[in-house]
Amino acid sequence: MANVKELINMTRDEVKVAVEEYPVAILPLGATEQHGHHLPLGVDIFLAEGISRRICEKTGGLLLPAMPFGYSWVWRDIPGTVSLQQHHVEAFIKDAAHSVQRYGVKTLILVNGHDANNASMKYAARELEDELDIKVIYLFYPDIQSIMEEHCDSEMWHGMIHACELETSLMLALKPELVDMSKATKEYPEKPDLYGFSTISLGDLSKSGVYGDATVASVEKGEKLLKSFVDKMVLLIKSSVKIE
Repeated sequence: MANVKELINMTRDEVKVAVEEYPVAILPLGATEQHGHHLPLGVDIFLAEGISRRICEKTGGLLLPAMPFGYSWVWRDIPGTVSLQQHHVEAFIKDAAHSVQRYGVKTLILVNGHDANNASMKYAARELEDELDIKVIYLFYPDIQSIMEEHCDSEMWHGMIHACELETSLMLALKPELVDMSKATKEYPEKPDLYGFSTISLGDLSKSGVYGDATVASVEKGEKLLKSFVDKMVLLIKSSVKIE
């Protein structure tokens, strides 16, 4: 595997050379919030960073430090949660883009591990289109439905993933030492009629914090899911950015 150009471990001179050779930076976006009793609060960070690292290995992009917080209002009362306001997440993305553009980055790729960050990514990218000469690509588990149908045995909860077979399998592939499968559970909470039309939230529905079936997760599934998502993302990047 290619060595990852990890900005946090590089000198200013090494970053300058890296950007001159390939002006693409990858920013993982995560969150700090509950993921059931079997997974750590940093799941979204670990998954975004792990996927981003593999993309960098295949493309030569510059890996930025992961954003550790997102909009996690629904879990705000659970110990360990750190939630930013939605517009602060958007502002962070924009500030990061303005920063890296100043020293030559031409494409910023956002790799998201937290569903609630998706709106912030979309609106930040739109505003940056009018503010900077920089391309922003934002990615969140592309083709997730078909990839889950191929590699998973359980279904998503109303199109959503959280502490489920998918996330647990990916964690088993990336951070197995942080997964306690003896505490994994299956839960598909009933969806109230007003869910999505009121302040009824995920935090009101699941007793375990799991939405799906974490008990059927495995490292083998995780490796296959990881490869599928990374390959899809690399193809999307290659369609927009010249990879030498």
